[in-house]
Amino acid sequence: MTEAHVHEIMQMMMESGEVYTRESLKNAIIHKFGITTTFCSCSETGMTAAGAVTFLEGRGKFIPTEEGFYTDESKKCSH
Repeated sequence: MTEAHVHEIMQMMMESGEVYTRESLKNAIIHKFGITTTFCSCSETGMTAAGAVTFLEGRGKFIPTEEGFYTDESKKCSH
């Protein structure tokens, strides 16, 4: 099993330039990182793709639009 940091999800989002929904982001994460990858942050480990989306949303890392949300560099912490 592989583990990746949630910052890698945010980087993927920024590089894509896409607007996501919760479902489309979960699917994009699974497509890029694989179904068995879990995600960590500075405070949590073992998150699924869906759990990582919930975590990032709860931390205010998404910028809402009428179609969904995106993120940008200003939302990443610098540690």
